[in-house]
Amino acid sequence: MQTELLKIFDEQHREIGVASRTDVHKLGYWHETFHFWLIEKETDSYNIYFQIRSDEKKDYPSLLDITAAGHLLAHETIEDGIREVEEEIGIKVTPEELISLGVIKNPIITDSLIDNEFSHVFLYESSVSPTFKLQQEEVSGIAKADFYDYYDLCLGQKTEIQIDGFLQEIPFSKMVTIKDFVPHKPSYLEIVAESIKAHIK
Repeated sequence: MQTELLKIFDEQHREIGVASRTDVHKLGYWHETFHFWLIEKETDSYNIYFQIRSDEKKDYPSLLDITAAGHLLAHETIEDGIREVEEEIGIKVTPEELISLGVIKNPIITDSLIDNEFSHVFLYESSVSPTFKLQQEEVSGIAKADFYDYYDLCLGQKTEIQIDGFLQEIPFSKMVTIKDFVPHKPSYLEIVAESIKAHIK
C-alpha cells in the first residue's frame, strides 16, 4: 500500500514540511483536512446530513460524522478535497457551489492517535433530497436531523435529538446524543453550527 504523505504545519498554520499519515497521527503534527457539510432546504425548515462511519473503520467505527470529509494529501489543493464528496457519498459538486465557513482548528486526541487538524470547512445547500451512492468500506449509512435541533445539541441546549436515515440500506428513525457522534471538540461544533445558522437566516 502506498504511503500517504501530508503537508505538516506549526500551530500558527505555517507549513514546515511533509510527513506520512501514520507519523502525523502518531506525533501530532498539524495537517489539513477538507470538511463538507450538506444541508437541505425544505419549505419552512432545514435538514443537516451526517454520514454513518463504517463499522470496519479503524477510528470511530459506526459513529455519526460530517457529511463527507478527508485528509488533504501533500500534492493536493483545497479544491481537490471535493474528491472526498463523490468518493464517499456519490454526490458531484463544484468549488463554485460551496460556501466557505473558514479554517477551523480541530484537534482530536485519543489513546490511539493525536489528530491535530486545520479543517477547511465548506457548506453545500440543496433544494432537493440528495441521492447518495456510498463507498461501503468508508460509509455504511446516511442520517439527517432538523438543523436547529442539531444546533441546540452542539450548544448544549438539548441532550438528544431525532435522526432519520438508512443503515446498510435499511431505514431507521431514532434518538441520539452527542456521544453518538465522532468526538470533535465542542469549539469546532459550535463554530460550524453558528456559521451555518448565520448563512441560512
